[in-house]
Amino acid sequence: MQKQISNLDKLTLSNDFLFKHVMLRKRICKHILEELLHTRIADITYLEAEQTIDVYPDSHGIRLDVRIADTANTHYNLEMQVKNPVNRATGKFLLPKRTRYYQAMLDTDMLQKGQDYDELSPTYIIFFCLFDFFQDSQRIYTFKKRCLENMNIELADEAVIMFLNTLGTKGDVSPDIQSLFDYINSNTITSNFTREVADTIVEIKNDKKVRDAYMTYEMRMKDLRDEAHAEGKAEGLAEGKAEGLAEGKAEGLAEGKAKEKTATAKRLLSMGLSVEDIAKATSLSVEQVEAIKAE
Repeated sequence: MQKQISNLDKLTLSNDFLFKHVMLRKRICKHILEELLHTRIADITYLEAEQTIDVYPDSHGIRLDVRIADTANTHYNLEMQVKNPVNRATGKFLLPKRTRYYQAMLDTDMLQKGQDYDELSPTYIIFFCLFDFFQDSQRIYTFKKRCLENMNIELADEAVIMFLNTLGTKGDVSPDIQSLFDYINSNTITSNFTREVADTIVEIKNDKKVRDAYMTYEMRMKDLRDEAHAEGKAEGLAEGKAEGLAEGKAEGLAEGKAKEKTATAKRLLSMGLSVEDIAKATSLSVEQVEAIKAE
């Protein structure tokens, strides 16, 4: 227990758990959106009924982070991306397809509430990236659909995707956004806004409910990993031993261990755990887990 509390004390804003809790502070989240989009927002609401940090399994093992709507009924999804996942088998980076999937989830959720497709709300999918995905040094990469034959023609589906590159050097951002990037990169406070963020993080870490939630979250993650590990071990060793009878005991057991890790990873993916957590639990690389996920 004490080790888990100590881990919480060491978390920074780039951590998924802490990022979510900071974004759940309405004043901070609203200010970030206003600074990014150069607009004023009257108010925001959180779309999930209960703003808890938990494991939400779905068909692809992906869970949305903070989902928000403003008073103009624009919907936002904010997520922190620490690593740039790649399918090792194909060499393809996965974030572009991930945005497509997230967009589908947002739209489907709105349609399930009875809206006609022409009433779909404007959406923003916003990734905070600690790397430059497009290798052009832009601070922000904003994407909307345009006609290839005439780039002046925009498809007005009101779906926007933004990659925020905290390492970027090109393009203009507000002073508060730049200070936020600096804080994410190095935990350095350079403005009143990042001072507020830092103070909020201290409050969050000292909040008994958050500390209890983090302990519960970590224990649940461990239980899921242990459960998947046990099932994967049985499946992997059984298959490996069967093949090992024909190919040799040593080779069979080695392959069995590999299959055990793969089976464990698949089980954890089906439970909705993140790729990074699965990599830690199985000793596989992030790239290997992404390849298993893409199968």
